[in-house]
Amino acid sequence: MSRTVTLTVDGHEVAVPEGSTLLEAARAVDVEVPTLCYLETLTPVNVCRICVVEVEGSRTLVPACSRVAEPGMVVHTGSARVRRARRMVLELLGSATRLDLAPEVASWMEEYGAEPGRWGTPPAPEPRVDNDLYVRDYGRCILCYKCVEACGVDAQWTFAIAVAGRGDEAHISTEYDVDLPESACVFCGNCIAVCPTGALMAKSEWDLREAGRWTPETQHVTTTVCSYCGVGCNLELWVQDGRVVKVTSPLDHDVTRGNLCIKGRFGYTYLHDLPDEYLTPIDHLLSRF
Repeated sequence: MSRTVTLTVDGHEVAVPEGSTLLEAARAVDVEVPTLCYLETLTPVNVCRICVVEVEGSRTLVPACSRVAEPGMVVHTGSARVRRARRMVLELLGSATRLDLAPEVASWMEEYGAEPGRWGTPPAPEPRVDNDLYVRDYGRCILCYKCVEACGVDAQWTFAIAVAGRGDEAHISTEYDVDLPESACVFCGNCIAVCPTGALMAKSEWDLREAGRWTPETQHVTTTVCSYCGVGCNLELWVQDGRVVKVTSPLDHDVTRGNLCIKGRFGYTYLHDLPDEYLTPIDHLLSRF
């Protein structure tokens, strides 16, 4: 039988399994703590600092995503000190990168009164389009390390990308900054799946956005099983106007944990080569796999 740790989060006493983080303790009592660099399937790297909370007796604010809960801790997730820190983090991020494709950020900006414009306007470098599968738009990158972790020991073990440079020149890069087709990349797209800001994006989605034809409100998602091999990966097929526009996988699926190979994530285009009568409605076709 596992041992538990009892602590207090925003006045709520909560008991969590030993080894749980403050973020997990907060979620156990339905207390929302914002996160950007955190994902339950990846190792926490504590870089975005949007999840900081105040622990009584601690000199500094601590990252809730990685700080382990200890017996008797008294945690405040919305104190004036916490709100001021989160506002500053959001302002600095918003002045350095474009966050328009990070859906939660706009509401956080309003909640914490963040005004990133007072620090300057984020640069807008040209996106790197060097292959047919996905696009790298570093003007939206917040250096959250999610893609690096997914490409490395947490999922793919390819190590095709890493953080290069220091200070203001730090950026996500392939080895020697070569184009993706010339790098160690195997085009699994797991980096796309974890990117919180749209800095990495499937080219199918990017092309539709550039053309002004990306309409999430008209899309529906059909869950199926990948037909390429016998592993049993679950696929979430995003369908718009009767066509699959991108593929994801659920984080809570025991087989994939959100990850796929190149075939599972990008090998759906054969559906569009079939006669139109098999594509209408698309759900009828997908139910056969």
